[in-house]
Amino acid sequence: MATPANSATAAGGAAKDGAPPAPAKTLSGIVKQVLSGDTVVIRATKGAPPPEKQITFSHVLAPKLARRPGAGGDETKDEPWAWESREFLRKKLIGVEVTFTFDKPANSNREYGFVWIGKDKETGENVVESIVREGLVTVRREGRPTAEQQTLIELEDQARAAGRGKWAANTNSADKVRNIKWSHENPAHVVDIYGGKPVKAIIEHVRDGSTVRAFLLPDFHYITLMISGIRCPGVKLDADGKPDLSVKVPFADEARYFVETRLLQRDVEIRLESVNNSNFIGTILYPKGNIAESLLREGLAKCVDWSMAVMKTGADKLRAAERVAKEKRLRQWQDYQAKTPAFNSKEKDFTGTVVEVFNGDAINVRLANGQVKKAFFSSIRPPRDQRAVVGTDGEEIVKAPPRGKNYRPLYEIPHMFDAREFLRKKLINKKVQCNLDYISPPRENFPEKYCYTVLIGGQNVAEAMVAKGLATCVRYRQDDDQRSSAYDQLIAAEQQAIKGLKGLHAKKDNATLRVNDLTVDHSRIKVQYLPSWQRALRTEAIVEFVASGSRLRLFVPKDSCLVTFLLAGISCPRSSRPALNGVPAQEGEPFGDEALTFTRERVLQRDVSVHIDTTDKAGSSVIGWLWTDSGANLSVALVEEGLAEVHFSAEKSEYYRQLKSAEDRAKAAKKNIWANYVEQVPEEKVVVEEEKEDKVVAERKVNYENVIVTEITETLTFFAQSVENGSKLETLMSKLHADFQANPPIAGAYTPKRGDLVAAQFTLDNQWYRAKVERVQGSNATVLYIDYGNKETLPTSRLAALPPAFSSEKPYATEYALALVALPTDNEDKEEALRAFSEDVLNHKVQLNVELKVTGSPNLATLHDPTTKVDFGKQLVAEGLVLAEKRRERKLKDLVDQYRAAQDAALAAHLAIWKYGDITQDDAPEFR
Repeated sequence: MATPANSATAAGGAAKDGAPPAPAKTLSGIVKQVLSGDTVVIRATKGAPPPEKQITFSHVLAPKLARRPGAGGDETKDEPWAWESREFLRKKLIGVEVTFTFDKPANSNREYGFVWIGKDKETGENVVESIVREGLVTVRREGRPTAEQQTLIELEDQARAAGRGKWAANTNSADKVRNIKWSHENPAHVVDIYGGKPVKAIIEHVRDGSTVRAFLLPDFHYITLMISGIRCPGVKLDADGKPDLSVKVPFADEARYFVETRLLQRDVEIRLESVNNSNFIGTILYPKGNIAESLLREGLAKCVDWSMAVMKTGADKLRAAERVAKEKRLRQWQDYQAKTPAFNSKEKDFTGTVVEVFNGDAINVRLANGQVKKAFFSSIRPPRDQRAVVGTDGEEIVKAPPRGKNYRPLYEIPHMFDAREFLRKKLINKKVQCNLDYISPPRENFPEKYCYTVLIGGQNVAEAMVAKGLATCVRYRQDDDQRSSAYDQLIAAEQQAIKGLKGLHAKKDNATLRVNDLTVDHSRIKVQYLPSWQRALRTEAIVEFVASGSRLRLFVPKDSCLVTFLLAGISCPRSSRPALNGVPAQEGEPFGDEALTFTRERVLQRDVSVHIDTTDKAGSSVIGWLWTDSGANLSVALVEEGLAEVHFSAEKSEYYRQLKSAEDRAKAAKKNIWANYVEQVPEEKVVVEEEKEDKVVAERKVNYENVIVTEITETLTFFAQSVENGSKLETLMSKLHADFQANPPIAGAYTPKRGDLVAAQFTLDNQWYRAKVERVQGSNATVLYIDYGNKETLPTSRLAALPPAFSSEKPYATEYALALVALPTDNEDKEEALRAFSEDVLNHKVQLNVELKVTGSPNLATLHDPTTKVDFGKQLVAEGLVLAEKRRERKLKDLVDQYRAAQDAALAAHLAIWKYGDITQDDAPEFR
């Protein structure tokens, strides 16, 4: 039923006063919007944006749609079937090319006409007739009907007869009225209802390129939606906060038109992600994808960090789309200049093993070629001093005042230790992939920082930290591209941490970690901590710092304390030291730096087990054994590598055999410190001769002296100090220490010679003691501390001339040989005998009797328990740990017989060295 091109009426009535009808204009265009069941907005096919025309259908009247409050009046509800009539047209016409006629009556502000689908109204569907046929509008019947009006009346009568649309019988009109939720008291609750799932929606209005109004179906929540992650140019507001249309914002109209042509009154899906005041924030998905990506790709929008943070997925795609527009310099980016410097592939990406973690924001990574690179985590900030004043952008406005010299931020800044521990446990000795994001320029005396996204097993380490509330995100200016390639994931993780009140975001006060720093306060080591450490079989610890191959700083979590730890049983070359706080740099001993590196690579920031034996003489450090996370004894490992030598103190240890064997292998292989080692020819054994006297003494003399055994050697000789001289020794040492503290010697000014009586600076406590030079080899010397009996090889720079006032007194420690006994030949049996002897007498007060004076060798002596009078030598024989030596001196005959009887009893009982029978059958005649 074609309708004449020239309409004789404006709104369905006849022309008045017999005036000839005005000619109707015929145009074509594309339907932009359906305002109701009888009104559409049609835009031209050219222009950006193109001109528009609102056309009201002639001769019909549609039910009125509801009006929201504040939109030019009070709230109204739908008339029945208003939504259905609007939807009929929307689904049929939106985005469709149409032909239309229109005219404007003299007494009306509206333009009325007919619309046909397609370019030809002769063949196209008449939309007005179609909606009448569906019974969704009412035909005006006043006045004399025109031909086209008569056609519409006939179609309406048919619809009535068929019960279509609003003419349907038994239809409750209330069911055809929407229950619209124009406002929301709790927008966040609406977001929670949908749970981040896409919900069907219709876009009702496009305010600007990144803000729309929409109905959420089927519940008709009317929302204002800000598109997540982007911002388009919008309308400028005047002083009253109202749109100022006189000011043209570049690309604002184009962005709005871009969205209108794709979304306005289209069926879409909206994923609600957050709220901002009364506005919702979400992602709009339409048939061709994400509208935000399309806007960014065309340069009509820019990424916005704060709203991108709430996105569940797709933030990386938005960044990628924006990069495309930047590279092509489209629209808003037409003057864009990249600020991020170009990197070569060698700088940009590398893979390596993490060897050290810094305070929550950086790591050291060792590459395959051995090079170590420092990598800072991109776009995150570790916990910081809470006394600093921080601005809204996260930057410190006022820095925290300086702390004291013993300030340790790792423990005293809340959550800093937690952050470091998270990284240490996750990364140390693990392989990571580092991708360079940007280089932060130097500032405030800090060098430039190479900032990376660090991945372990595909997981972003920085994101994991932020998610646990152990770091915060750096806030940037919107045009600042120097940021993490995963910045949006970081922001999202931070939002989740804030929501979950994790770590730094917890509401409760962040208390600092209470740590007892025993590296500064030494007074409590012996009294409060040492006894429990000695009783413990193993103590778990973390190596915080490695000062040299054998000197470390440990953190003991069980006791929450820091302590300086010295490896027992070995002597390591001293490593070089850099200039620090005005102290000049110190050159290290040969292989000292190698020993330092060896220890660092195996234990730094690792979990280790230690057994603590004792403290150094000053009580400032503990001495003990350390096992790495792989179970290796670090002392043995250093000796095995030729980076340390066995210290005489190891002779008393159960690990002496391992150390000695390791040292022998290192010597044989000429490793490191043993590169020039030449095996010494053993000296002939001194023949023991009885001192000649005018008259041969036939009887044994007993004259007990109270002594303290200070040292035991591997040949079963021992050093002892007279108890009577204890106070004299203490006085001497106090004066010696005070003298050297007041007048410190110049390092290297003294050249020692074998046999010299010197002052030597003991390695374990750096105090000066009297010593005798036994051997000089290059820049090292082996000395015997004459007042204690222990030996040490140390650099000659740690030797000095002994002041005359301290050289006149005799040594306070005297060497003796344990009388009438001999060590077994088997190394294990020998170690067991020395261990038992050490347990019995070392550092204990005992009674000593000289049994035989020997020329050129230590006098033979027996040791006795002052309470039980037990002879410790005879006890070792009785326990089957040593052999009884048969001597021919008449005065010792009775004592020798007692020792032989004890040995026979041990042999009969198959104790210790006798468990497989008599071991002396093939030995020298003196044992037969």
